[in-house]
Amino acid sequence: MDSMQLLKDLCINHSPSSREDMLYPLVREAFSPFGDIYIDHMNNVIIHKRGKGKGSIMIMAHADEVFLIVTEICEGGFLRFKGIGIDPKALVSQEVVVHGKDKILGIIGIKPIYIMSNDEKKNGVTADSLLIDTGYSKEGLESIVKVGDFITLKGEFVELLNKNISCKAIDDRAGITAMYECARELQNINHDLDVYFVCSCQEEVGHRGAKMISYSLNPDIGIAIDTTFDSGTMGDTERENILGNGPIICIGPNLHPKLNEKIMKVGREHRISYGVEVESGNTGTDAWDIQITRSGIPTLLISIPIKYMHTRVEVANIDDIKSTGRLIAKFIGKLKSEDLEDILCF
Repeated sequence: MDSMQLLKDLCINHSPSSREDMLYPLVREAFSPFGDIYIDHMNNVIIHKRGKGKGSIMIMAHADEVFLIVTEICEGGFLRFKGIGIDPKALVSQEVVVHGKDKILGIIGIKPIYIMSNDEKKNGVTADSLLIDTGYSKEGLESIVKVGDFITLKGEFVELLNKNISCKAIDDRAGITAMYECARELQNINHDLDVYFVCSCQEEVGHRGAKMISYSLNPDIGIAIDTTFDSGTMGDTERENILGNGPIICIGPNLHPKLNEKIMKVGREHRISYGVEVESGNTGTDAWDIQITRSGIPTLLISIPIKYMHTRVEVANIDDIKSTGRLIAKFIGKLKSEDLEDILCF
């Protein structure tokens, strides 16, 4: 399967936190050539690619996406909601999918400024001030939707210039696609370590899947793949994360210094460009929880820079995604079981 097509299929589909099983058929189809696939009882998806059985490494990208949840069904076919991980300002005029007994479409409108009161004009946009318009009557809507049903953004996959792409849920379907690239690359590498690719659950609500599956697998090394803020005009200008310049290797107490040194060396040897960013505390990713599982798992965080995080128009570069997978595959190829103790000890 082509990586661009896989990324598109993953992004336009839906899997809010705790419903990662909705993505499982796509992952199973894509990753089946590489190893044994199963889904655990909390919706972590695991692909086991066997090496020589001399140690193990876990590569993780989260399968869930930011979402909304129904809190009230109102007169006129409107829905009130709470948002998880989404700035209300990014919801105005957006299309959404309501996951009731059937999937139904809705739009999040806002009162035109011309008929707003002075107070409404002065106040900022809040989730409480927004409603989802479904077009149904209240009675009709109640037959399909109930309080607690999930709502996801409706995204369109758009190919932009310079190999950039835009859609919702690139965070972290880009990471899953990078794992796919890694698995393809490993087909040509005789690697010592068993590799566990994990599409983790519930990252957006506290990295919960990372805790669960890290405890279960207990690998020698863990690598989290996630997205990070770009440093462009509307990004975090204090960083140096440029779309098209390759993956970003994170440095900080959450990450293992010797592993960072080794993967940077691999990048230089194979001429895979990468950037570096520093996180002095919580990285806000699955890496935070992988590291402290059991007696501790030496961990890396490799990030893909994106624009407009947690909106329906996230933007990433397809070459960055491919380079992330290739870098990790080359890194795995360099890991020899007899060298693990030396690499992992301080």
